[in-house]
Parts: sequence; structure tokens; C-alpha cells
Amino acid sequence: MDSTTDLSEAYWSDRYRQGATQWDAGAITTPLKTYLDQVIDKDLKILVPGGGNGHEAEYLHQQGFKKVYLLDFAPEPLANFKARCPDFPEDHLLEQDFFQKTDLTFDLVLEQTFFCALPRPMRVAYARQVFDLLKPSGKLVGVLFSEEFAAEGPPFGGNAFEYQAYFEPYFHFKHFALCYNSIKPRQGKELFMVLERRDKAAFIA
Repeated sequence: MDSTTDLSEAYWSDRYRQGATQWDAGAITTPLKTYLDQVIDKDLKILVPGGGNGHEAEYLHQQGFKKVYLLDFAPEPLANFKARCPDFPEDHLLEQDFFQKTDLTFDLVLEQTFFCALPRPMRVAYARQVFDLLKPSGKLVGVLFSEEFAAEGPPFGGNAFEYQAYFEPYFHFKHFALCYNSIKPRQGKELFMVLERRDKAAFIA
């Protein structure tokens, strides 16, 4: 399967219509829940990019965070989310390409299964886009797969050394290690990261 086709809106819409969403755990996963449960400031402006059915956004909304934005360019998962969370602000549902130019900036970007949907040639652009979306000292927090997959993606795997090369020009590494609390199917296969935006990029990729 061609990786550029994989990233099309039609491809992902078809996956949601067919229920072929094996990456969807059905709820917020333990690593992100554990991190978010210790976040005190509920005024943070938070983006969940490529958020699919939006379990992370739903959890944050339930916990009283008011500035949560869910982004996906397939309409089906956003419709699923809206049906579950009818009181979620309509203008916080962003049906658009993550790489589209925007004036929005955020305190926190949450990563959960979006990065692994991107083939390697797009990963440098992902790191730069998160840098551009974050406010000064903003954070990128989430999980990355720490394995290579035998089957052709998506998902696309990788390793810590590779990921560090993408993110080092744009972020300070506050935490970057194997998850101790992954959900059972992913135990030993995930890295948890807390990266803080640099004042300026170390170089322009």
C-alpha cells in the first residue's frame, strides 16, 4: 500500500466506516491518563492532533479542561466524538490537515497514535509543525511505538535513537523512556515523552 495513499482523507474515512481502527483502545490509555491526572492548570490550551475518536479530548473535557481542541481530517471520528460529547465546543473540533497553516497556538500537544500513522519522510515535518503550534515553553507529551513492525504500515514503527534526531532541533527532552504503565497489548513497546519547546529551532530542517 502506498504511504501517500495511506495519508489521504479518503483512506482514513474508509477505515473508520469499516471499523478498521485497531489502534483505538476505546478509552484514554494509561500513560496519558497518568500524566494528565497530575496537570493542575485546567486553563491550558491543549491540542490532540490526528485524534481520531478523541478519547483523550473526551477525558480532558470530563475533567473540566475548557480549552481542548481535537483535530482530524477525516469527518467520521469527529462525528463519533460529537455524538458522545454533545456539549463539547463546536469550534474546538478542527476538521483539517494537521500540516495546514494556522494562527492557533497551544500550551500542550498530546501525541497518541498519530505520529505512527506518518511514514518516515513526514516525521521531520511533524516535529517542526508541533514546534510552530506550541507557545514558548509549551510541551509535546505522549507515546511513541518503540518497535519495528513486520507488516507494511500504517502504523509505522521506529526507535528512540531515530525519534531523538527528529525532535532534538526543536525540543528539550524532559522525559524520554520506555513506558512503565502501557496498556497490556503495548507493554514494552512504547516510549513516553515529555518534550519542551526550545526558544528557537536549533536549525531549520
